[in-house]
Amino acid sequence: MEYYKILGVSRDASTEEIKKAYRKLAVKYHPDKNPGDKAAEAKFKEISEAYAVLSDPKKRQEYDTFGANGFQQRYSQEDIFRGFDLNDILSQFGFGAGSFRTSTFHTGQGGNPFENLFQGGSRMGGGCRGSSCRPQPVRGEDLTYELTITLEDVLHGAEKTISLRQNGSPQNISVKIPKGIEAGKRLRLSGKGRPSPSGGPPGDLYLKINIAPHPLFKREGDNLILEKRIPFSQACLGTRLEVETLEGKRLKVKVPAGVQQEAKLRLKGHGLPAGPLGGRGDLLVRIAVRIPRKLTREQKKVVKELAEVGL
Repeated sequence: MEYYKILGVSRDASTEEIKKAYRKLAVKYHPDKNPGDKAAEAKFKEISEAYAVLSDPKKRQEYDTFGANGFQQRYSQEDIFRGFDLNDILSQFGFGAGSFRTSTFHTGQGGNPFENLFQGGSRMGGGCRGSSCRPQPVRGEDLTYELTITLEDVLHGAEKTISLRQNGSPQNISVKIPKGIEAGKRLRLSGKGRPSPSGGPPGDLYLKINIAPHPLFKREGDNLILEKRIPFSQACLGTRLEVETLEGKRLKVKVPAGVQQEAKLRLKGHGLPAGPLGGRGDLLVRIAVRIPRKLTREQKKVVKELAEVGL
């Protein structure tokens, strides 16, 4: 959804301007002023979702950063309305909003996040009237599917095809994986969940992202960690190492004399992207000093000589 357009404000609108725009639209489209009007009901839901995002500094920043599509992939409707008390908001605007709070904003198991608002109870002094009293079709159940991707997918983004069975029939669904996605994040595919048993809208499909271990690299936020083992002599005297980045580039890194165990040498900009539009983190080369388990007779002699001079 284009939230700024829905509320009729500019992208640099202040918090107070956003609040005023929502109040004006809420008065116009509130269900008690439009009993039985499905278009007004849909509009009220839209403006409430837009306000829930744009009135929250963190959600607004992510919406501005990732755009409408990227934001919708990262945030379920439950996430959008978490911490958003519609009852309190509308009471500030002079509405007797009734008993619907944050707990009513859910999408799982066919729930309608506005069910208490649109299906019964007095809100602005009136009771249940006309077609607004009729039971609404139940929404289909949401589904969750775990999808494992690689660090290379995180670096470049990817398009994956997953196979599901719906009503006994196989269904292939294509999904775009945004750059920089983190493990545990959920992507929402609207309308790809179970169909409604009563003619209502289908549920959504949520893809929970897992990231497969990589044989060389470990992730640390937007940075990548690569361990390189060097002998004691090189740790003392310094050396130059060749390292390979995740995308296959070969780079030289200077190891200073006297480098310590677990020291990290930074290759700036060779890590993972900070989201689809963000810059890249760094590649950190972690130094491990290799201590041999067994020494030859000559090596033992040299080490003893080093010990005699304080090494």
